[in-house]
Amino acid sequence: FLPFRSGDSTARIWTVGDGPCSSNPQNGPLNVAVLKHYKGRTNDKSKDVTTLDWNSDGTLLATGSYDGQARIWSKDGELVSTLTKHKGPIFSLKWNKKGDYLLSGSVDKTAIVWDIKTGEWKQQFEFHAAPTLDVDWRNNVSFATCSTDNMIYVCKVGDNRPVKTFAGHRGEVNAIKWDPTGTFLASCSDDSTAKIWSLKQDTCLHDLKEHTKEIYTIRWSPTGPGTNNPNQPLVLASASFDSTIKIWDVETGRLLHNLVAHGDPVYSVAFSPNGEYLASGSLDKCMHIWSVKEAKVVKTYMGSGGIFEVCWNKEGDKIGACFSNNVVIVLDFRM
Repeated sequence: FLPFRSGDSTARIWTVGDGPCSSNPQNGPLNVAVLKHYKGRTNDKSKDVTTLDWNSDGTLLATGSYDGQARIWSKDGELVSTLTKHKGPIFSLKWNKKGDYLLSGSVDKTAIVWDIKTGEWKQQFEFHAAPTLDVDWRNNVSFATCSTDNMIYVCKVGDNRPVKTFAGHRGEVNAIKWDPTGTFLASCSDDSTAKIWSLKQDTCLHDLKEHTKEIYTIRWSPTGPGTNNPNQPLVLASASFDSTIKIWDVETGRLLHNLVAHGDPVYSVAFSPNGEYLASGSLDKCMHIWSVKEAKVVKTYMGSGGIFEVCWNKEGDKIGACFSNNVVIVLDFRM
């Protein structure tokens, strides 16, 4: 299943078959579930869908909306529960691996952990002084949050104060991601830097300064000790408004590859499950597939609008992308 977030106050679950597929709301296939976040009129922009996330076994989809509500849906598109406590738009939400907690971050400056069994909020974390932009679980009970206040907090369910505070960015922190084993936390910011942090120290391990404009997103490779690809080194990818993608060595903080092919800001990157390829999407309407080892483009797909999100399926033979003109495509990938 491929989920799709949208500005038409819906989310959609597409059932993807074999072969290439290109779909949009007007002429989509029959096998699509439309998750409506409105009743009656469709022009209520307060219910536009901002973020979504599947639980680990693919049975429940969580969506966050501008109306400040998180919603849980079955894989068939049935509304299971509505989670109401935020007082502003939800910008990020993530399931923990166990699937018993959902974490959300909001413009109201808070993060909330929701107990899925009861459908109620378990704990609200009110540490940031400005909107919470991203959240990410480290394990089933601890997580990190970042904000436009330039701060990063590591929190634990049940604790009333942050476990760790990371200060060092000089601009809004746009995204945070734990590496596959929860050892390192990566962050990226409007200050044009990405940073790698460890709970063992207060200052960052590496300050990655090669970008020249804001960095919108970061992704860890699914490689290294403790992953399904233990014989390949762990690396970090960062995507920037300077139109480049950079691959970083985690051990040394050294720039390994500077990937230059896009002509506009890069909004999304995603590693293939085996870590050998990286997909990137940009406002230039192109999705490039890169060989990580060779640092070169191996395939390019041209779309009909700017690309805001790319993702791989579990098998690594299909890539999904969503475009600024509300089109979703799913493409076969074979080398």
